[in-house]
Amino acid sequence: MAKMGSNSHSGRSVAGRASFWIIGLALVGIAIAVWSNRTAIGGYADVGTSYAARVACSCRFVAGRTLEDCRKDKLAGMELVSLSDDPEGKSVTASFPLVTSNTATLRDGYGCVLEPWEG
Repeated sequence: MAKMGSNSHSGRSVAGRASFWIIGLALVGIAIAVWSNRTAIGGYADVGTSYAARVACSCRFVAGRTLEDCRKDKLAGMELVSLSDDPEGKSVTASFPLVTSNTATLRDGYGCVLEPWEG
């Protein structure tokens, strides 16, 4: 009888170890995929934040809407892009966490223009 109890206990340990290894391998696979596509991810993030900053700046300082209202204008797929504004500097910064951020500023006679990229 004691042997039966130890078998069921070891069965749970094997299942627990298997789950641990499956999760670990999945995380390693995700990390490899992100690392191998880092240039493309960075490029998409840079384009997305540039677009979001420019559109939100125009919305905020040309159209005179609130930043909260301007957030509604983000395209599908841009949920990770965050926006912040500087009312005194008349600029909006769009950020993609841990990857990039871009700022657009209202310039007299030009509308909202992106700050120069530093790449």
